[in-house]
Amino acid sequence: MCGICGVLSSTESPEPALVRRMLGALAHRGPDGSGYYRDERVALGHTRLAIVDTAGGTQPMTGRSCREDGQIWVTFNGEIFNHVELAAQLRSRGHVFDTRSDTEVIVHAWEEWGPGCFERFNGQWALAIWDRRTDSLVLSRDRFGVRPLFYTRVAGQLLFASEVKALYASPDVPRELDPIGLDQVLTLWSAVAPRTVFRQISQVPPGSYLIVRDGHGRGVEVEQRYWAPSFPQAGAEELTDLEANAEALRTTLMAATRLRFERSDVPVAAYLSGGIDSAVTAGAIAGFTSAPLHTFSLRFAEAEFDEGGFQALMAERLGTVHHDVVVSERDIADVFPQVVRHAESPLLRTAPAPMFLLSRLVRDAGFKVVVTGEGADEVLGGYDIFREAKIRDLWLRDPAAAEAAVEQLYPWMHRSPNQAPAFARSFFSRNLSPDDLAMSHRPRWDSTAVLASMLRPELRSAGGGAADVVVAGMPAAAASWDPVARAQWLEMTTLLPGYILASQGDRMLMGNSVEGRFPFLDPHVAELAGRVPAEHKIHGLDEKHLLKRAFADLVPEKILRRPKQPYRAPDAAAFFAGGTPDWVFDVTSGASLEAAGVFRPELVQRLLEKARRTQGRGLGNTDNMRLVAVLSTQLLHSELLTGPAAAAVPPEPLTVFDTTLEPTGLEPTGRTSA
Repeated sequence: MCGICGVLSSTESPEPALVRRMLGALAHRGPDGSGYYRDERVALGHTRLAIVDTAGGTQPMTGRSCREDGQIWVTFNGEIFNHVELAAQLRSRGHVFDTRSDTEVIVHAWEEWGPGCFERFNGQWALAIWDRRTDSLVLSRDRFGVRPLFYTRVAGQLLFASEVKALYASPDVPRELDPIGLDQVLTLWSAVAPRTVFRQISQVPPGSYLIVRDGHGRGVEVEQRYWAPSFPQAGAEELTDLEANAEALRTTLMAATRLRFERSDVPVAAYLSGGIDSAVTAGAIAGFTSAPLHTFSLRFAEAEFDEGGFQALMAERLGTVHHDVVVSERDIADVFPQVVRHAESPLLRTAPAPMFLLSRLVRDAGFKVVVTGEGADEVLGGYDIFREAKIRDLWLRDPAAAEAAVEQLYPWMHRSPNQAPAFARSFFSRNLSPDDLAMSHRPRWDSTAVLASMLRPELRSAGGGAADVVVAGMPAAAASWDPVARAQWLEMTTLLPGYILASQGDRMLMGNSVEGRFPFLDPHVAELAGRVPAEHKIHGLDEKHLLKRAFADLVPEKILRRPKQPYRAPDAAAFFAGGTPDWVFDVTSGASLEAAGVFRPELVQRLLEKARRTQGRGLGNTDNMRLVAVLSTQLLHSELLTGPAAAAVPPEPLTVFDTTLEPTGLEPTGRTSA
């Protein structure tokens, strides 16, 4: 796992000083060294977290063989887990390799298959390929968007990087929020690719690549998806045997987990959350190795958020060397500025902060790689929003049956018989339309969109229509999908890449130089999960039924049958219950609110007074999100938009391949500073 950056120029060779500043801004993603390649048109930069072929995998990289002559260069962030198998195929076609790295496989795969290589990769990546034969810069991102990749066009140049802060190493890139992107975050929890929350900065959408031949960006010749989530038409599923599907899922997921555990030249650890997903992946890994498996868990000082008992149960069952970190409300408040700087986005919850502290524990214990359970809920139907989708669809046909199903979904309603029918009608019967492909998500989007009422009028008028953008991007075939499948598509293309894998995932892991690996997002697992009937994933209202059936022997019954507990952390209480850190007053002062120009100061002060009176514990769900959104956006302004310029010193050792300084031929000269 690494950081990548680069510059494509239409006029002159990019300045080395700019590339070095960009590398310095990405030092946390690759503290083990850095390097850049530079010629008369392009510069490619790389900061390295050495995991595969630690001795020979230095980047940027080219290939040498009877076919390659140093004309193809790659800078790459991620892992291609099937690189061993791909290398064997390429050798049979005459390619010669100098290293064991997955990076070199990309060079040869591009020459052999062109853009078709991306469909062959099983991995998680953001990469840039410079093909001197055609003067083409290729930017590509993995299927689900595990790894980030941003770009912008300014002053006759196209700049790209793993993180926005590296783009801001150029003084020509404007540091401003984008009103439309901001509105999308305040509705959908994240911006919808290719848009971002920053003006004039785009992101490569997940499952996509683009090819650029003009530094001004006018020559984007290909901007194409090579993969997107898909599901069978309702009633047309082929994989209808529940037991066969459970066995296929077990086999496929075990293979995916093993691949992510074994394809590493450094030790690999695992997260244990207390739920079934991480229990399955950790249990699978424990069966692959005779060495003690190290597991890591997040605990909370507040009992309502803590899952320590379930974590300890699974760790004992597997016999792992277990580590945990107990996070208090004040811990969240103290680390939140760092969290926002790494997330590079407004946040609606504090949940990323404890994940940042957990990855710090992993790094302090000497690990660079951790396997996690993210993605299971999206591909196998684990969220309440999927179960609610079934009920909302039923409500269209049989309201009485749907109301009874609501009581099964939310048992607390039995304790409030006078309130239950009114709640069910107000929540599940709202915005019902058989023609609405996003019917499952309307309640969530509607409730989140009220956060925009805090914005200044000029920003509110510039935004709007976030949900319409998502629905417009749904494939035509979605009209024939099961309602659960449509809900899954919406999660996989909005919340998963934009928040779960980004703000709460990659950014919190890489903030401490730790790589996360996600077996549930293996393309073979995702393809299988997409083909099985929705009823196998949510059997009645039993979420992730197929996963539970497939691993009933591995996971303790107490974990297997426990009610799902979504991951949550203290929100407003983190900033007010245990004392308020000084930075909260700084970013919400009248001067700071005026400088940022985002929120209406009078509404912010009213919200802060309410939080102070109740120590943050008396706020409802919407006000909690409002408060976190205000604090995180104000921090984003102070930490990133008006903060100090990017660091000028890239991680050492620095390896330079610069064809503008001397003839290079087939083997560029690498000059390494110790």
